[in-house]
Amino acid sequence: MSASIAGHGRIDPFLSKPKSEQMTLKCMVKYTRNLLGKYFGKWLYDKEIPFDAANSPYFSPMVNAIQKAGLGVKPPTIYELSGPILHEEVEEV
Repeated sequence: MSASIAGHGRIDPFLSKPKSEQMTLKCMVKYTRNLLGKYFGKWLYDKEIPFDAANSPYFSPMVNAIQKAGLGVKPPTIYELSGPILHEEVEEV
């Protein structure tokens, strides 16, 4: 199946994949998104963080940074958050 519009080339490489592979990718994305929601939710509930924290303009950039960091990158420690990272933010403000 070709995913193109006459004269415009490919629209989306995903659409050119066989249906069975498209469904597998969709299922993987859905599963991963659900897993992310589950762990993010547990963190919110455990620390009694208000749900509207997800509306913060810093939420999406944080999630994007985590995605780009990839596997094996450890989150900042409490020392880093309360020390150097906090000091950088104070200087920026």
